[in-house]
Amino acid sequence: MAMAAHGTPPSLPLFPLAHPLVLFPASRITVPISKDSGRALISLIQDSPGQPLIAAVPILHPPADKSGVIQDAAGGATVLNEWGCAAQVIRLVRPSALQPAQPYLLTLQGVARIRLEPPLPSLESLDAVDFTFHPVVYPTVKGVPAPEHVEAFKVSGVRLLDRMSKDSGPGQGVGKRDALRRLRDTLEDVADDRAHVLADTLVSLINGEFADKLDLLSAVDPSSRLQKAAAIFTKQASISEVSSKITAAVHENMSKQQKEYFLRQQLAAIQRELSNLHRGPSSKRIGGSTGDDRPSELDDDEAHEAEDMADIRRKIEAMDVGSEERKTGVREWRRLKRIPQGSVEHGVIRNYLEWLTEVPWSQSTSSTSVEKLKDRAFLRNARAQLDSDHFGLEKVKRRLIEYLAVVRLKAMAAALQAQHDEEEAKATSMALVKKGDADVPVAPVILKSPKRQKRIVNKGPILLFVGPPGVGKTSLGQSVARALNRPFQRISLGGVRDEAEIRGHRRTYVASGPGLIVQALRRAGRSDLVLLLDEIDKIGQSNFHGDPSAALLEVLDPEQNHSFNDHYINVPVDLSQVLFICTSNSLETISAPLLDRCEIIHLSGYTYDEKMHIARRFLLPKQLSANGLDSDRLDLTEPALLQVATRYTREAGVRSLERAIGAVVRAKAVEWADHADEQTESEYRPEVRPEDLEHMLGIARWDDEERNREERRGIVYGLVVMGQGEGGILPVETIATPGTGQLKLTGSLGEVIRESGEIALSWVKTHAYALCVTSLPSQDPLKVPDPIDIHVHLPSGAQKKDGPSAGITMVCALVSLLTGATVPTHIAMTGEVTLRGRITPVGGIKEKVLGAHRARITKVILPSGNRKDVEHDVAREVRNDMEFVFVSTLQEALTAAFGPEGLEWRRREMMVESRL
Repeated sequence: MAMAAHGTPPSLPLFPLAHPLVLFPASRITVPISKDSGRALISLIQDSPGQPLIAAVPILHPPADKSGVIQDAAGGATVLNEWGCAAQVIRLVRPSALQPAQPYLLTLQGVARIRLEPPLPSLESLDAVDFTFHPVVYPTVKGVPAPEHVEAFKVSGVRLLDRMSKDSGPGQGVGKRDALRRLRDTLEDVADDRAHVLADTLVSLINGEFADKLDLLSAVDPSSRLQKAAAIFTKQASISEVSSKITAAVHENMSKQQKEYFLRQQLAAIQRELSNLHRGPSSKRIGGSTGDDRPSELDDDEAHEAEDMADIRRKIEAMDVGSEERKTGVREWRRLKRIPQGSVEHGVIRNYLEWLTEVPWSQSTSSTSVEKLKDRAFLRNARAQLDSDHFGLEKVKRRLIEYLAVVRLKAMAAALQAQHDEEEAKATSMALVKKGDADVPVAPVILKSPKRQKRIVNKGPILLFVGPPGVGKTSLGQSVARALNRPFQRISLGGVRDEAEIRGHRRTYVASGPGLIVQALRRAGRSDLVLLLDEIDKIGQSNFHGDPSAALLEVLDPEQNHSFNDHYINVPVDLSQVLFICTSNSLETISAPLLDRCEIIHLSGYTYDEKMHIARRFLLPKQLSANGLDSDRLDLTEPALLQVATRYTREAGVRSLERAIGAVVRAKAVEWADHADEQTESEYRPEVRPEDLEHMLGIARWDDEERNREERRGIVYGLVVMGQGEGGILPVETIATPGTGQLKLTGSLGEVIRESGEIALSWVKTHAYALCVTSLPSQDPLKVPDPIDIHVHLPSGAQKKDGPSAGITMVCALVSLLTGATVPTHIAMTGEVTLRGRITPVGGIKEKVLGAHRARITKVILPSGNRKDVEHDVAREVRNDMEFVFVSTLQEALTAAFGPEGLEWRRREMMVESRL
């Protein structure tokens, strides 16, 4: 290499050409440049004594994004190509005043090849070209190319130009064909010593590959340049020939389709005209015609039919080769083509194929879900998602975070295993290729990939949220779906009494269809959805339609649901990637095998403090938005909100609270609308005080109960769990009537609670002397001094009541009736009693304690065995507001209920208990 002729500068300002542009000597190119680069070039031209030369150098890699920032394969700044072209600035066009946002247009004329001196400069962005000078070398061209190289170059060039002339259609005019013919004549007449110059010109005119153009730009030797140009011409001619054949075949097919489309359009137009002739004015209006010639989506049924059939065929062809669903789809497709379109069987098979092709058969999860699971902030974002959607429920949130962590780790492990298997397969393939003699060419060995991706069984637990209505069971499932970035579907099982609604109907029945599970898969469009089975406790029991709860056993079993059999689809459907979440209000009606497949998470309810936060954070903004009222128009004070939560609602959830808040918002919306209509906005008062609630919500529902809860002989309050899982208090009322010493129990009581009443009376009779009820141990308190009957009643007689937990309450009520001592109204209790006077643990402690807290109970008497339930399940703020007394015997319970001095005991008899 050496310097070119005298007068060429040793260094040139650099101008990077956007990928994939390449400028050759003796060729011209026009490129857009940014405004900053245009101003820099204008300064360069003004500072140069003559017409300046610049170094037009290609960029090796395209920009990584639309911002113009470009990087190499290693992630660093882009390195320019070593070879470029010295170019003259022919024209620089500024943007017009009407379009100032347009870029500058720069026209360059290639002059000579150049090579950049090392080290090569780096470039950060195409928008920041400052035309920095860089030393360059002008290579010297020596020698004349070999005649055979010149001949091969001319032959390949003439072939390519002829092909380009044939490909130029009549619509492109004769100008292009004339230019190609003149260029062909120039190529045939060019001298051998000038052939390499013409090679640069011809290559710049064709749409060749970027790598081939860079290779030609670095070719300095004339013979080498002609060889590379001939190879490029041959490749482009072959590509053009193949493209012409494909275009001709596609054009022929398109011609048939266009002809068919034209005929169908004519047929549709004729049918519309015929229908208009037979349609009266009134029927035309009823039919929905707009009176113009605009097409309707109900027209052209045949064209839509063809499109739908083509879509079904594409979906069948996209299924995995050799899979069961593809075999079934191909078989049914062939049957469909043999059956006439007007046949009933044609519609049945068509409907089946539509369902079969829309079920997500792919085993792979969404790439966005996998990337989200790989994110290091996944669990932190999941916690934030749960906290933003729900207030409180810390134990439930902790379990859900554990659940999501397991899902994330399993997904990452599966991804690593798949990557390891792929690398191992590649290594095995390379080892087989290298096996044998190195001098003997060995054909590459292609390992057949498995027909299906390896199934990853999701053996995670099936979560079952159990709790009263309105505590957020369904919304928790939605939060899990949002945290995993998966589609969410909900299936309501309440009232489902037919097994076919789960498994689908067989195709032999009229109007048959798939079950709810396959329908949810179709709606989700992915096989890794989050599926919520709502109200699973209200599913129908076994009958002549089958047992729907038994059908769910296969769905919720990880060992079986990878091949779930829907009777309609009749192809094994993989449910192993579905995350199932169930909800229920109680566990009594759920079958034992179905319950065994689920992990139970109890949602007992909210405290008043939690309800206040939920109302401020979620319910009030929601109701304001739903009723079109701004936050400035309503100021619900804390005392008013507390009165709404305590006096107008008393439930475990927040649905009634939301309805009450909605009523308050609507009342203020009406008030604001009246003031706005009368133009008296200044008199509007947005504040809502407690005394305003009676006008908006009516009389407080729970005032009477608070007022009537008074200390009375024979009345004690017990803790119960309602039918929907809500906790509360229930008075046990007792009275003595003249009689024969009988016990009467009323209030829709079950067998177990009746036995508790009999046990309580037997214990009281046994200890009547110790309690100073009788004067002798052998006397019956129901017959001495006067014979009486005892009537025990539990109010709310329309509700069924059963269970052993009312034993301690009945004992205290009977003792209060016979002794005359009273139990304060702020005390409630629960516990099962034995004939020996022992108090055993009971269930539902959290629900009962929260119900007592809502009822303003301040002291609770519980069995000692339930201490762990209080410490583990009950919130700290509830424990701080209430006093808990844990007892093991009835003597301790009576002392806690009546007080140390409330009952008179005969001390000698207190420590004596019966023993079997």
